[in-house]
Amino acid sequence: MAWFDQVLTLNQTALKIAHFTDCHLFSEPSGRYFDVDCTTYLGDVLADIASQRCDLAIFGGDITQDHSLASYMQFLRLVEQANLGCPVVWLPGNHDELSYYEQAFGGASPNVIHPAKWLNTPNVNIALCNSKSETPAGWVTEAHMTELQHVISQEPKNTLVFCHHHPMPIKGYLDKHLLENGNQFLRTLADTQKVKHVFHGHVHNDYSDAFEEIAIYATPATCIQFVKNSPEWLQEDKGPSYRLINIDSFSRLTTQIRWLKNV
Repeated sequence: MAWFDQVLTLNQTALKIAHFTDCHLFSEPSGRYFDVDCTTYLGDVLADIASQRCDLAIFGGDITQDHSLASYMQFLRLVEQANLGCPVVWLPGNHDELSYYEQAFGGASPNVIHPAKWLNTPNVNIALCNSKSETPAGWVTEAHMTELQHVISQEPKNTLVFCHHHPMPIKGYLDKHLLENGNQFLRTLADTQKVKHVFHGHVHNDYSDAFEEIAIYATPATCIQFVKNSPEWLQEDKGPSYRLINIDSFSRLTTQIRWLKNV
């Protein structure tokens, strides 16, 4: 099956989307990443998403820190307990294994976690891309890029694109693990003339940039954040966070970061 063959259709003309990413869970709920309680922080994010009455939640990769199947089951448990009222869709991060996603979520209700990587709505399409490579850095394969270009070009509507790795440098330590063919990826998207927004995780903080007419947004992690513009790998506990994306019935998009330190 090709990556974008699994499709989810949403009938809302206006959409509220939660983009949350990089929770770095462990097999045990008590697991801590840079002394942050990852399980509690993800629970806080999911509770806030539930309060926002979203139409869709997109998980941007890196479920796991210890690479255990049990960490994916922890994620599923937390999502089920949160009663979001909307489906969660996902894409893989550099820490993740596709086989573990499939094992953990294969029996989940599609109303809770849905496997779709292409989403249709009345006014916009959404593509969830695979940038995972054999290293912590990202790579979008030629076959995946060709399939993405094809599905975008077949539709008259614009497409929101999500991936895990950052396609442009952030002038920080994580640039050693960026999307290594990010320029080709963005060039492919720009050439379709149907992509105006790209969202990613991986960098554990909020950033914005642009490639020609494409706005690029990084969403902070649900757990620890990485200090901006630092050549060294430095961490800071700014609290859990995620991004809200609102698309109105005229396809106009606005977005904001939700920082939950004081929630």
